[in-house]
Amino acid sequence: MSVVSLLGVKILNNPAPFDAKYQFEITFECLEPLQKDLEWKLTYVGSATSSEHDQELDSLLVGPIPVGVNKFIFEADSPDLKRIPTSEILGVTVILLSCSYDDREFVRVGYYVNNEYDNEEMNDDPPAKPVIEKVRRNILAEKPRVTRFAIKWDTEDSAPAEFPPEQPEADAVEDDGTAYGAEEAELEAAEAEAEVTEGVKEDKEDEEMGGADDTAGPAVAKAEDDESDAGSEDLEAESSGSEEEDIEEEEGDGEADEDMDMGEDTAQTSAGKEPAIQGQHQGEVMVH
Repeated sequence: MSVVSLLGVKILNNPAPFDAKYQFEITFECLEPLQKDLEWKLTYVGSATSSEHDQELDSLLVGPIPVGVNKFIFEADSPDLKRIPTSEILGVTVILLSCSYDDREFVRVGYYVNNEYDNEEMNDDPPAKPVIEKVRRNILAEKPRVTRFAIKWDTEDSAPAEFPPEQPEADAVEDDGTAYGAEEAELEAAEAEAEVTEGVKEDKEDEEMGGADDTAGPAVAKAEDDESDAGSEDLEAESSGSEEEDIEEEEGDGEADEDMDMGEDTAQTSAGKEPAIQGQHQGEVMVH
């Protein structure tokens, strides 16, 4: 548990010219009396590629610290341009506000800082050598990055553990990795079994369908044969019917001949009109 807690940081002059001082209003709370002072420090990151260009802008010792909520204003000078690469004066960089107790850092607040010209013409076409009088800085105060560290304060009881506490019962607990591996193995086995079962089921369905086709084949063939036989019988019946009709017609013709012969006999005793009728009967028979 930390004896000192940072409650808030307010940047008083933002945005501001590049060469203006930094001003922070810092509020913190102290839970118990401290034997030593707090050291506050502001660091400017001069380059994103190397820490050699970092420079400490200012530091301040605050103490003695009364118990309760405390507030003060921390001012720091602007960075030294000679220690910043010319190509990295403009653009985005970082400042770090930190606090230590007995040379042990317990809190750090980082802010992004954007350095640009105060007019669009120079931003669109910046000169080869930066004009510092025209450069303004803008600290992104709404998005600080706060990091806290556990340290030893005035008593040994406040010192953080150097090693994790011993946990004998943890050795008896099954390893999570083993449990996860077993679960995955069971899942894979279940999926494989489901695939095999589905394959067997499909094969069985195919066999049943094949058997049904074999069983239905002879019946279908027999039905087709019956239909063809029935068709043959009909054709034979029709052909026999035609033959009977022809026979009847021939018989009818014979009767007609007989009638005609009888007519001839009768015509010999008639007045001579029957031969004309005989010719008409003979023509009708020829049409049939």
